[in-house]
Amino acid sequence: MLDWNDPEERGAMPAPVTPVPMAPAHPQPDSALAGGFERAAELPPGADSEQAGTGWQPVRAEDKRVVNGHTDINQLAPFRYPWAWKYFLNANRNHWTPLDINMSQDLHDYHHRLTAQERHLYENVLSYLTTSDILAMRNIGLAVMEKMSAPELQIYQARQVYEEALHTWTYQHCIETIGLDQGEIYNRYRVVPQINRKIRIANRRLESVLRTDIDLGNRDELENFVLAYIFFAAVFEGCWFYNGFSPVFALQRRGLMKGTAEQLQYIMRDEVMHCGFGIRTVRQIMVENDVVPDARAIRDMWDESEAAEADYARYLLKDAILGYSAEDHIEQFRHVANRRARQLGMEEPFPGARCALPWLDEQANLRKEKNFFETRVTEYQSGGALRWD
Repeated sequence: MLDWNDPEERGAMPAPVTPVPMAPAHPQPDSALAGGFERAAELPPGADSEQAGTGWQPVRAEDKRVVNGHTDINQLAPFRYPWAWKYFLNANRNHWTPLDINMSQDLHDYHHRLTAQERHLYENVLSYLTTSDILAMRNIGLAVMEKMSAPELQIYQARQVYEEALHTWTYQHCIETIGLDQGEIYNRYRVVPQINRKIRIANRRLESVLRTDIDLGNRDELENFVLAYIFFAAVFEGCWFYNGFSPVFALQRRGLMKGTAEQLQYIMRDEVMHCGFGIRTVRQIMVENDVVPDARAIRDMWDESEAAEADYARYLLKDAILGYSAEDHIEQFRHVANRRARQLGMEEPFPGARCALPWLDEQANLRKEKNFFETRVTEYQSGGALRWD
């Protein structure tokens, strides 16, 4: 039975990646074979005369590849990667819209209960997330999905694109509900160096694989694609997002901004699956193509990511709030980074890092004990319609 957790989030060993032999050499299809079809050497037993007229060979699961495959990308089954289809089915169980969650208490909390430091933290978390989820959407939808050569992978990634758009809507809904200045919040990633630094790192990785002339048949290009995929799965979504919700959850633990925190809990479920799927996919690519990422490049990736996260944490938490500090945030990043490295089958980048926020995993493991749709908001007033003078 499926649940919301990736196996690694429950402390289990990573799911094994299926080893496959290198794909046999195939001639490049001519214009008549565009789309990855292959001509049949002979018809399968029992084929009728109508099949004889097509001249196409049936797709075999064992011939599929994550990238650089030559089977028909339009044919879903037989599955080569049934786990990818299960991710899609599971993702559809975590369905909501931001309008379903009551935000009325957050209006009061923001304007009457939060300190200036807590408002600074809340606003900048939203500022970072609004831009980041659009970046994640562009990465999967434009740079990754079209390179997949097995449709069961693309179908989950299509759902992922939708989820990233839904997350962006959610942040926008929070910004509108609270009555924040949208232009000012959205532009912080351009003018706040600590936010801009993280966005620039992600943009650099995205732009390296978003080129129209990229050829994954080229070894150097494939290795760079693997590095970019590792970054977005393990760092961007697996650490920066996973850790990035924790400041709001720290407020929730004190009974503050509970509507926003509930929105982020649903988003976090998606992100846990995005991370797990991405890591499993990139490990499969490495096995199928006999790719081992350069150890120095991986080390540099972790060091750069940690430095940017530390810079960001110290900006968010210039002064600690009750129960949460910049050092907690940074140490938790290191702890989660070690977990992601283990899932990748790689050396831990920060040996000895402790779990500074033992309650964080609980947020991903939230169970729907109540009937979610009974909590849907029936009367809603946005922050823009209220006066606070």
